[in-house]
Amino acid sequence: MSKNLKYYYDLMSQPSRALWIFLEKTKLPYEKCLVNLGKGEHLTEEFKAINRFQKVPCITDSQIKLAESVAIFRYLCREYKVPDHWYPADSQRQALVDEYLEWQHHNTRASCAIYFQYVWLRPRMFGTKIDPKQADKYRKKMEGTLDFIENEYLGGGARFIVGDEITVADLVAACEIEQPRMAGYDPCEGRPNLTKWMARVRESTNPFYDQAHKFVNKIAQDAAGKPKL
Repeated sequence: MSKNLKYYYDLMSQPSRALWIFLEKTKLPYEKCLVNLGKGEHLTEEFKAINRFQKVPCITDSQIKLAESVAIFRYLCREYKVPDHWYPADSQRQALVDEYLEWQHHNTRASCAIYFQYVWLRPRMFGTKIDPKQADKYRKKMEGTLDFIENEYLGGGARFIVGDEITVADLVAACEIEQPRMAGYDPCEGRPNLTKWMARVRESTNPFYDQAHKFVNKIAQDAAGKPKL
């Protein structure tokens, strides 16, 4: 097993958290390389030499430099010995994991991230004002996605997104769904299936899940007492 794996990340990034939890839970040997997004460290020429997209997460491993979290998950599951449940070798189960991973780009990730960025991130970084009508539009789009996960992916007593065991799809999904909590929105409210599933993902990956979300939880607690948009 290679010990040349370097992981570049910032735990404020949803996919960074998902991959960090995975690496810690599977005990893969890797070097932690923190990249402070708030200080713009991802925009330096030094980092551009590591990742041409200048985003996190990314990895370097022997002769490869790889960005995009879904590609990294798949690569790690192919190249390293990890429990099969994370990314099943069985073609049909793997296809169902892939189905979610492809769907989430324009759904879970897009809708949760856009709401969080508009309501929380951009006002703090750029001083932009929040238009309540625009915020409501983004919120409704996000809620449609969350309701779909609640009813379609987790309906009928499903324990996880694909079957009875946790997969990388669950990690990717849960970390995205945590993000709007920092903007004062509770994704679990009124969604019992989502609530139980989130608890199962956390329980299955702790203590690393809580460690990855330490800062997220602090901001979410502060936001909980503020008026909702």
